[in-house]
Amino acid sequence: MTYRRRLAYLMLIDSIIVLTSIYVSNLMLVPPAQLVFTPTLLISSISLLICHHLFASYYKLYKRVWKYASVGELVSIFKAITFSILITYLVQVAALQAVYHRTLIITWMMHIILIGGVRFSWRLYRDSHISKVDNSGKKRTLIVGAGAAGTMVARQLKHNQEAELYPVAFIDDDATKHKLELLGIPVLGGREKIEKAVNNLGIQNIIIAIPSLSKKELNQIVTECNKTRAKAQIVPMLEDLMTGKIAVSEFRDVQVEDLLGREPVELDTSAIADYITGNTVLITGAGGSIGSEICRQVTKFSPSRMILLGHGENSIYSIEMELKSSHTNKIEYITEIADIQDRDKIFKIMEQHKPSVVFHAAAHKHVPLMERNPEEAVKNNVIGTKNVAEAADHHGVGTFVMISTDKAVNPTSVMGATKRLAEMIIQDLGQRSRTRFVAVRFGNVLGSRGSVIPLFKEQIRKGGPVTVTHPDMVRYFMTIPEASRLVLQAGALAKGGEIFVLDMGEPVKIVDLAKNLIRLFGYTEEEIGIEFSGIRPGEKLFEELLNDNEVHEEQVYPKIYVGKAALNHMQWIDRLIENYKEQAPIPLREEIMDIVFDRKKVKPELVVVK
Repeated sequence: MTYRRRLAYLMLIDSIIVLTSIYVSNLMLVPPAQLVFTPTLLISSISLLICHHLFASYYKLYKRVWKYASVGELVSIFKAITFSILITYLVQVAALQAVYHRTLIITWMMHIILIGGVRFSWRLYRDSHISKVDNSGKKRTLIVGAGAAGTMVARQLKHNQEAELYPVAFIDDDATKHKLELLGIPVLGGREKIEKAVNNLGIQNIIIAIPSLSKKELNQIVTECNKTRAKAQIVPMLEDLMTGKIAVSEFRDVQVEDLLGREPVELDTSAIADYITGNTVLITGAGGSIGSEICRQVTKFSPSRMILLGHGENSIYSIEMELKSSHTNKIEYITEIADIQDRDKIFKIMEQHKPSVVFHAAAHKHVPLMERNPEEAVKNNVIGTKNVAEAADHHGVGTFVMISTDKAVNPTSVMGATKRLAEMIIQDLGQRSRTRFVAVRFGNVLGSRGSVIPLFKEQIRKGGPVTVTHPDMVRYFMTIPEASRLVLQAGALAKGGEIFVLDMGEPVKIVDLAKNLIRLFGYTEEEIGIEFSGIRPGEKLFEELLNDNEVHEEQVYPKIYVGKAALNHMQWIDRLIENYKEQAPIPLREEIMDIVFDRKKVKPELVVVK
C-alpha cells in the first residue's frame, strides 16, 4: 500500500470514529426521539474533527508503523485525543456559551478506546496470525539478561520466521525479575540456574544479551555456560548496536579472548596523537601479527606517512592492501622489504624516510626453534635490534619502542635471553641518546603466530587430542589489540630507558585454557581429550613480568608499570656479536646466559633507568 493511500484510509477511519463517538455520546444522554442535528452538535463535530486531524498529524499518528505499536504510540494517541477534546471544550465556551461536560467526557473515552483499538488490533492480529512463527525444528534458546537488549533479542527471535533460534526462558541476576514473565517468557532466576535450566528445558543455545557486561562478569557467566552442552553466543557490543553497525540479532560466538576476565587498557589518545599525528612512523616486522596490528592502531591517529618494513614480501603486501582499503584518511604508505640484520640497508632506510617514531616488532620468538638455532636468535633479536636502534639514534628519531616479552625475565630460553640482551641495548642507548628508547614487555598474545591458541584450535578441529606441556604450566595472556595499544601508550609515556609492563591480571593455567576452548567448540573433554607432552627445551612453568631487581610497585599509567633498574652489559654484548659465529650451539647458549645473569668475571656498572 502506498503512503498516500494508507494516509487516506487512516484519516477516513478516524473521521468516522470521531463523528460516531460524538453522536453516540449525545445519544447516550438524549432520547433518540429528541436527538436532532442542532448547531451545538454540528459545531462540536466540526471542531473535534479538525482538531483531531491536526493533533494526529502533529503527533505523527498517521506515520507510525502500528504493527510494532507499543507504549510510546499509546501515549501519542492519548495526547492527540485529549488536546482535541480540550480545544472543542474552548470552542463550546466561546461560540455556544455553554459546555456539555458529560458529552465531552464520553466522547473522549470512546475516542481512546476506538482509535487506540483500531491501531493496536492490527498489531494483535499480526502477532497472532500474519506473523505467527512456526517454531518446530528451531533450537530452544536460553537468554541471559532480561533487560532492554534481552527483550529485543527475544522479540526478534519470536517473530522472525527465518531465525534458527526460539527463546524459551530468561536468566537474570536481578531478583526482582525472578518468577516474572517478559513477552510470555519466564525469568527462571540468576546465573546459578543456567545449568539446571539447560538440563530441564532441553536448551540447545544460550544467548548472553548484556552488551555492557564487564570482562570479569562475562567470564563468570561463560564458566556457568561451559558446564552445559549448549552453545553460548553473545550479542554485539553496545556501541555497535547504537551506531547501527550490527543488528541485535547478529550474535557472535564466545571467543577465548572473552575469558581473560580483564578490562582493556584505556588509552590517553591526546598524548598518543601528540607524537604520532602528522609524523612519519616506521614499523619493523609490519607483516607479523603484532606489527600488523600496530599498523592498524597507528592509522587511527593519522600519521602523514607509514613505513611498513618487513622481511616477507607477502605479509607486507597483505598489510599494505588492507590499510589502503580500510582507511580512507590521507596517509602515505611506503613498503620496504629488508632484513634488520642488514645494517647498511637499515641505515639507508632511516636516512631516506627520516621517521619521527619507530615501533620495532621484528624478532624471532619461537622458543624451541631458537633453542636449536641460538645463532639465529643472536642475529635477529640482538644484532637486528642493535642495527635498528643505532640507526634511529644516528638519524635523530624522536621515539623508539621495542617489543619485548615476559620470557626476558629470568630467562630459561635462548629466545628470552636474546630479548633480554635487546632490552639492555635499548636501555643503554636510552641513557645517552636524544631519542627516547623504551621497551614493552608482553605476556603471551592470543591469536599471534606461533601462540598456543591456533595450535589448540587446529587440534580440536582434527578431533584431538589437545597437547599441553604440563598440567601446572601458567601464562599471562593478552589480546593482539591490547598488546598494540600498550605499544602506542608506551611511546607517549617514554622518557628514555624504561621497560613498560601491562598489569595482566592473574595468570591463566594452560590446561584450563585448553578445556575452555574444547567447550567453546561444543565438545567435552571425553570427546577430544587432553594429553601432557612434557616441558619443551627452554620453557618454564611460570612466567614473570618483572624480576626482583626491577619491581616498581607504582603504576605510571592505569594498568601499566615500569621497571626501575637495569644492568649494563654492553661490553659483553659487543664481544658476543663479534664471536658468536665461531661457537657451537651449546657453548653459545651458555655465553648468552652468562651475560644475562651476570656470570662474567668483570662486574658491570648498575645503571638506573630515568
